[in-house]
Amino acid sequence: MAATTTIEVPHLGGITVGYALSGAYDAKKPTCVLINSMCTTVALYKDQFASKALTDAVNLLAIEPLGHGATTSKTEHFTYWDTAVMALQVMDKIGIDKAFALGTSQGGWMVARMALLAPDRISGLIFLGTSMDYESADSRCKGCWDPKALLAPFYEKWSVPTPDFLVDDVWCGMVGSLGFGAGATPEVIQFWTDTLKSIYKGDEGRKKLKMALACLLERDGLLLRVRDITCPVYWLHGTADVPFGTTIPAEQIELFTSSKEATLSFVEGGGHYLNATNPKEVETALLQMVSKYA
Repeated sequence: MAATTTIEVPHLGGITVGYALSGAYDAKKPTCVLINSMCTTVALYKDQFASKALTDAVNLLAIEPLGHGATTSKTEHFTYWDTAVMALQVMDKIGIDKAFALGTSQGGWMVARMALLAPDRISGLIFLGTSMDYESADSRCKGCWDPKALLAPFYEKWSVPTPDFLVDDVWCGMVGSLGFGAGATPEVIQFWTDTLKSIYKGDEGRKKLKMALACLLERDGLLLRVRDITCPVYWLHGTADVPFGTTIPAEQIELFTSSKEATLSFVEGGGHYLNATNPKEVETALLQMVSKYA
């Protein structure tokens, strides 16, 4: 479900941010910010929060982006850059000067922006099932999906005021099937269907979902910017990632020319939401980065 704790930050005239922290914040331990994928919540990281090895080594701070979970803003419009600023302000409020940052799918686009906006504050990046491009023709011809063709009809439908709005089962099913792949059990699909229906309801829920989708459909690419990221980058990508395939990650990891280290690891059979389909591999990578660069 959505986060049960919130914090106020000033960006965009005021944002209430849903977040989860693995216990009381311990300034003696490094911190990793976790940012979830499209239409999920902090619950996406349940396996990471349940890992004693991880929570003993790092503070885990999961943040729900604008348009997601318990996060609400005074302004209807926002971008992924706004979520990056918001996440940095959450760190400010909690008293976290520096952090590692892990992003799943769209979370990868957001944490990359955090590193560009505040290079002195992001100690390392872990990307899971993502792309640094917008949904370009080049991406599509190399095996990535075409979200505009698939999702634009939803945007049009959600652009009409609907006081009794409730997100439909088709959308909920896509969130589960595209993200979890073979791991999309009936229980998983039901959990995320229930979660989405609890968040995206009524006209405010409709506008929130419409803006989350607008961000996905209209995001800007970072291919000319990632050369300015200096922190280490570990990119993990499942071989069964439906939206982004395997060609694009192999090309784009080469663009991090200023990073202390930039590596790509393919996870055999891994799905799009790699932290959920392959939590052990993700845990190993995170602990390795923290032990090397904290």
